[in-house]
Amino acid sequence: MFLMADAVLAAKSGQKTPNGYYNVERMLRGCLVKHAEIGACGTCMDARGMTDADLIEGVRRSNMAELAQWTAEADKVLVW
Repeated sequence: MFLMADAVLAAKSGQKTPNGYYNVERMLRGCLVKHAEIGACGTCMDARGMTDADLIEGVRRSNMAELAQWTAEADKVLVW
């Protein structure tokens, strides 16, 4: 999974949401990190003032070259 633009904020650690509301950090940590490689666009992180230390465990800073490589290697690509 590649997080781009505002989606990089989904991997920010320490999110606090009211009970009953979804928490994307919890969703990423709970299932995706265990079963998928997750990269966050480094340029997008920089634009939002995020550092590598802001990311939850299992998500790492990435770049457009890696996104292009993942896309070329994938059998299917889903854009959401």
